[in-house]
Amino acid sequence: MVLGDQLSDPLSALDGIDPARDVVLMAEVRAECTYVRHHKKKLVLVLSGMRHFAERLRQRGIRVDYIEFENPANTHTLRGEMLRAVERHRPERVLATLAGEFRITEDMSGWQQASGIATELLDDTRYLCGLRQFRHWADGRKSLRMEFFYREMRRRHAILMDGDQPAGGRWNYDAQNRKRMPAGIVPPVAPSFAPDRVTEAVIALVERNFGDHFGTVDAFSLPVTAEQAALALDHFVTERLSGFGDWQDFMRSGDPVLFHALVSTSLNLGLLDPLTICRAAERAWTEGLAPLNAVEGFIRQVLGWREYVRGIYWLNMPEYGRRNALEATRRLPEFYWTGQTRMNCMAQVVDDTRRNAYAHHIQRLMITGNFALLAGLDPDQVDEWYLIVYADAYEWVEMPNVRGMALFADGGIMGSKPYAASGAYINRMSDYCAPCAYDPKQSTGPQACPFNALYWDFMARHADRLGGNVRMAMPLQTLKKMEPGKVAALRAQTAGFLEAMDRGEVV
Repeated sequence: MVLGDQLSDPLSALDGIDPARDVVLMAEVRAECTYVRHHKKKLVLVLSGMRHFAERLRQRGIRVDYIEFENPANTHTLRGEMLRAVERHRPERVLATLAGEFRITEDMSGWQQASGIATELLDDTRYLCGLRQFRHWADGRKSLRMEFFYREMRRRHAILMDGDQPAGGRWNYDAQNRKRMPAGIVPPVAPSFAPDRVTEAVIALVERNFGDHFGTVDAFSLPVTAEQAALALDHFVTERLSGFGDWQDFMRSGDPVLFHALVSTSLNLGLLDPLTICRAAERAWTEGLAPLNAVEGFIRQVLGWREYVRGIYWLNMPEYGRRNALEATRRLPEFYWTGQTRMNCMAQVVDDTRRNAYAHHIQRLMITGNFALLAGLDPDQVDEWYLIVYADAYEWVEMPNVRGMALFADGGIMGSKPYAASGAYINRMSDYCAPCAYDPKQSTGPQACPFNALYWDFMARHADRLGGNVRMAMPLQTLKKMEPGKVAALRAQTAGFLEAMDRGEVV
């Protein structure tokens, strides 16, 4: 059995496949399309990717038993389709690569008992750090910081290394990757892939069956085959990687892509291999096509961060999904879906997300994530929102990034501090503030940027809880030195804003 995010030729379940006797089962099931109400473009991406991969296997002479969504006999669960396939084919055994998400892997553990057929669940070898390797790295450590894991991964895979030392003499060039992009710079246009007949059929299917889901299918152009994904990667490496480093944290109205890679959908679907991506970026540096700060920053996201969040997820599940260290309970406001807010930064990012099923990492962390942190939004609802709205979101990568990195709900397993920021950060790292109804330089009053008062209210609410965190010492000391009247005014400003938001007013 091949799952929807396992569209890789070197998948462990396909290793040694014998076209003369083996059959591959793939199934489009409602349970996987609706366990959250996925963005329409996410559904098109996965279902079209599956259909293209099934044809790829057939061209290799492999028999594929493919269950389409609208097949009347479809049970619409993975287990149900596995059981029906067992009845049809009477196999000696069932092979499957373990799922990336905890809930599916838990279900898979009962497949043998349900079918009565020997079932072998294989490790997913497409990652650069196996789960056993990660557990070994984590064992006995008081702190599981990504930076130290990342250095070990660089050594293990000999990427950007000069002998046993990092290329250029430094492990991390993040300090060079936080620049404001000049207005006159025009990034290269990212490649797009027009829907073929297969994708067009899937678009129609999604509109018929999931027309009320978030987002739109208009202008769908994501890669759905390995060949398209390879072209997208090559374009990034040759055209945009050189500018990625300096401006990877910048946000600009109407341009969510800038110099970003746009390979995460292909990588998480299985159309691209992480080592191939890292080697391609490394070659760009050795061949003089991109500077080291850009290449290192990009490789850190793939080789370090992606592998690290997967390890954190499996090390801590299922308890991780229940963590709420800051005891946040406020419901998710409607503007996360509609974009109807006077905060231009939120309106821009939500609109980008609705149209594209994409926003880059700083938009996710420092706009939608930062607001959720400061406002005390319920981690369960925020988790679900991120899993719904982004085409590259699967729980193993989404949950640690949201519950750990953005919301600090894991109490510091991942992040050394809450990533809280005021309007000053947004003004520095975007062009969102100039046309906004709010002023990032004001903290109280009708034109005050809500992020400013929210920031200090957050500090005041959690001062005791965060008091022992050395990275929070400076803002907490600043809070202590504030005049009591100013603190009271900031907190009153926040209370009024949140009450209006909770009432459903446009804020």
